[in-house]
Amino acid sequence: MSGKASTSKPNIGLSGSDGLSHAYIQYPPLRCNVPGSSGLFYDDGNKLLLSPTADQVFSWKVGPFDTLIDPTTDSISEGPIIAIRYSLDTKVIAIQRSNHEIQFWDRETGGTFSHKCRPESESILGFFWTDSQQCDIVLVKTSGLDLYAYNSESKSLQLVQTKKLNVSWYVYTHESRLVLLASGMQCKTFNGFQISSADIVRLPRFEMVMAKSEANSKPVLAAEDAFIVTVYGRIYCLQVDRVAMLLHSYRLYRDAVIQQGSLPIYSNSIAVSVVDNVLLIHQVDAKVVILYDLFADSRAPISAPLPLLLRGFPRSSTLSQSSGRESESTDGNVLSNHEAVTYANTWTFLVPDLVCDVANKLLWKFYLDLEVSYLFIYVPILNIGAFSFMNNPILQAISASSSEVPSVLEFLQRRKLEANKAKQLCLGIARALILEHRPVPVVAKAVNVLVTSYSHSIKTGSYFKGLKPEKSSTSVVQNTGAEVSAIETDVIGKSIIHESTRRVDSGSLNKASTVSSLDSEDESQSANPKHSSKEAQVEGEVNNEISLSTGAHSSYVMQSSLQSGQEESQLTSAAVSPDEMYSFVFSPVDEEMVGDPSYLVAIIIEFLHSANSEKIRILPNVYVLIIQLMARNEHYAELGLFVLNKILESSKEVALQLLESGRQNAQTRKLGLDMLRQLGLHHDYVLLLVQDGYYLEALRYARKYRNYFQVDTIRPSLFLEAAFVSNDSQHLAAVLRFFTDFLPGFKNTSDHNRYCCILNEMNSSTTV
Repeated sequence: MSGKASTSKPNIGLSGSDGLSHAYIQYPPLRCNVPGSSGLFYDDGNKLLLSPTADQVFSWKVGPFDTLIDPTTDSISEGPIIAIRYSLDTKVIAIQRSNHEIQFWDRETGGTFSHKCRPESESILGFFWTDSQQCDIVLVKTSGLDLYAYNSESKSLQLVQTKKLNVSWYVYTHESRLVLLASGMQCKTFNGFQISSADIVRLPRFEMVMAKSEANSKPVLAAEDAFIVTVYGRIYCLQVDRVAMLLHSYRLYRDAVIQQGSLPIYSNSIAVSVVDNVLLIHQVDAKVVILYDLFADSRAPISAPLPLLLRGFPRSSTLSQSSGRESESTDGNVLSNHEAVTYANTWTFLVPDLVCDVANKLLWKFYLDLEVSYLFIYVPILNIGAFSFMNNPILQAISASSSEVPSVLEFLQRRKLEANKAKQLCLGIARALILEHRPVPVVAKAVNVLVTSYSHSIKTGSYFKGLKPEKSSTSVVQNTGAEVSAIETDVIGKSIIHESTRRVDSGSLNKASTVSSLDSEDESQSANPKHSSKEAQVEGEVNNEISLSTGAHSSYVMQSSLQSGQEESQLTSAAVSPDEMYSFVFSPVDEEMVGDPSYLVAIIIEFLHSANSEKIRILPNVYVLIIQLMARNEHYAELGLFVLNKILESSKEVALQLLESGRQNAQTRKLGLDMLRQLGLHHDYVLLLVQDGYYLEALRYARKYRNYFQVDTIRPSLFLEAAFVSNDSQHLAAVLRFFTDFLPGFKNTSDHNRYCCILNEMNSSTTV
């Protein structure tokens, strides 16, 4: 375990609920204090935290992270332990006993054997298990890589392939399936291999940039100064340059390694984490963390440097010491003080989002506070002051700057771990923009971001997917691979292959893979910073390919409610559907706004334009709201143009609203009637004609469309009563004749008898 932090003091003062931070750890941690433990080891292939003793190994499953989980135990023999890892199917335990020996235990049979290398010419630097079809385990030695197949029957390793290289140290993450081997006097020359289920890919050799402190001084790169991170399915190598105080970024492709730029650092000790595809750069000495979103073209941070927050820590427990129980509470307070320290010298950072306090046997997980994170995207640190704006962060932030709102929404839409919170923030921003009457083009850009994101999530099938609990360590491995599988390709060279090791129902390892690559194109095109939209499109295609490889791809077009606890637990996308835009933006804004509603109408029209561009169907309630807004200010002429120009999509709901709003305007009501007729809603059309007193016209319409219109569904009494009220005996006679001719058995009904009597009385009075 590497990436140790420097010494720091308890910063409990920043741990309260009033602290401001965009990243935090949550109390309590996972406590792994086992008596007689010889240390903590992290198995990133299975997401296991391991604590071996003299004859046992305790393991905690940390994916998903649960601080209350109980450990499992396995028996092992005594001896030194340099490294320990379970095979990806968790059937075998491998323990590195020395620089020349690795010992293997079969958990089912209890059988054991040892593998040794030549002590006179090479030593083992480490090892890792793979899900490759070609090998099961890789030994990293000073002489290169040895790829072996594990044979349980013969209790031996069979050499498959050897990569001869001079190796000083290495960096590996199971998340990326990538190993980087450092060599040379300064350890800045690297050879990389990605050992995936599909293939073994060798990257071009490359050198990292290192500044010189003095004329004859050549700094040596250490293992703790290189990090492999996977962000949005892209693999990066980050390198600390302590002399230049820069963090260099390298993008790793199948046939190229391209330096992407450099980020400033403010501490001699740097650690890196990735939470929900956001890069956290821990400035350990300065005790602050800075956030970067590498999806954006800008290398500027999305946040100001802020301390790491410890949430939920019971600060009162360290202060409450009664004299009567002083000896009893001392040990608890010492432990609490250790737990309250952030960036301690005993911290070891684990890929991608964990940190282990090795000395105190504690494991923490990093989280993002989206509400604070998005705030700092466009609020300058100098404007923060005493943080008074936090009382209403959405409104205050938007007041500070509207030009960056689309960037804020794009950032929030990319969040998946807290998709529901990100969605609520997006809806809050959209409401605030409209309520503050921001310029229509500004609001239109923001709305377009939401519509485009929704369209993208529908196409990739990520809009609404259930989260299945992981049932075994095997499924943990496969889920890890799935999250980063099929790395999105770029226009410079072929991307490194990520295998699609999706979880299967049986829980067994899936050796099938999905390979995504793209032939090289013009380098000048990729240098264009405007290609982020293309990258998003490619990423979506990759996600689609992953889903197809497991037969899980489908379109999710559902109406979701933010108040539903069940849906909230399953929500994996912050995308906002058109129905949610109506329910949580347009409708509430309509209730709160005062004055001329023309502004809100203009915003909704921009929303319809974006939806039409993305070929997204809009539910009728949005069109109904437009009609209500325009009729409220008696903009009937403009409303008529909206209908004639097909801006308002025809539907029964829209037609009925036109009829309702047309009570004060005959032309608008006629538009509603015409729409009902055009939609073929004959029954509703006829009833409305009768309601307006045009009962004879309704009968003629029913006779004309008798092949499409069932006359027997109409109550004759409605027409007969309307004719009677008109006090016109001829009309009443015509209605009676119509139903007598077209309704079999009408002569035997009470309506016929009653209105025949009424007609006779009307004729008699006329004669007299």
